[in-house]
Amino acid sequence: MRTKHSVRTILGIGVLLFCAAAPGWADRGIKQDPGYYKERGYVLDKRYQHNHYYPPHGHVVDVLPPKHYVVTHDGGHYYYHGGVWYRPYGPRYIVGYPPYGVVVQILPPYYTTLWVGGIPYYYADNVYYTWYPEQRGYIVTEPPRETEVKLAPTQPYQLFMYPKKGQNEQLQATDRYQCHRWSADQTGFDPSQPGGNVPEPQHPTKRSDYQRAMKACLEARGYSVQ
Repeated sequence: MRTKHSVRTILGIGVLLFCAAAPGWADRGIKQDPGYYKERGYVLDKRYQHNHYYPPHGHVVDVLPPKHYVVTHDGGHYYYHGGVWYRPYGPRYIVGYPPYGVVVQILPPYYTTLWVGGIPYYYADNVYYTWYPEQRGYIVTEPPRETEVKLAPTQPYQLFMYPKKGQNEQLQATDRYQCHRWSADQTGFDPSQPGGNVPEPQHPTKRSDYQRAMKACLEARGYSVQ
C-alpha cells in the first residue's frame, strides 16, 4: 500500500526526454518484445496508450536488478529500476508502489506524457511523476482526475542519444536537463510547455531550432545524437 500524504504538485520546467538514456534504457518510441515479457508473466500496461510491460505488483524477486536506485523516504527503503519499484520483503524484494512524495532524479525509460491543467505529468506502471524543482527531480504524486487528463501528441523527430564516454544514468539525466534549459533559452521553444510556448505558426521552425540546439549541446558533452 502507498503511504498517502499531501503532495504539492509544482509546475516547473520538466524535461520531456526526447532521447534514450542509454542502450537498455530505451525511449518511449522503442517497442518491447511481447513474447519475451509474456513468457515471464509480465503485464501490459495499456492505460493512456502506454503499452509497455512490467512485472505484476506482488511479484517477488531474490535479487534486485543491477544499477538500481536506492531511495529513502520516511525511514523506509525503496528500490527503483526501469520504472519498477521494489521494497524489502523479508530477505527478498517485492514489486509494489512507491509512496507519494518520493523524489527520483530520472524518469522511467518508458513513460507517457499527460497534461493536467497545463502541467506535464509523466506516467508509467500506474505511477505518476511531476517535475519538482526544489530537488531538481521528479516527485511521485497522486493520480490526477481522469476528466482533467489530456494526452500529449506523439512527438515526431525524436532525438536519440548514446553516451560515448561511459556517462552514467545520473550524469545523462543532468546533461539532458541542462541542455534542455540552454536550448529552450536560446530558441524560445520549450517542449515541456503546451505548444512549445510559442505561437502555433512558429511551432515547426522553433521546434527544429530547439532540436538543433539540443543536438549541438549534447554532442559537445560527449554523446552521439541521432
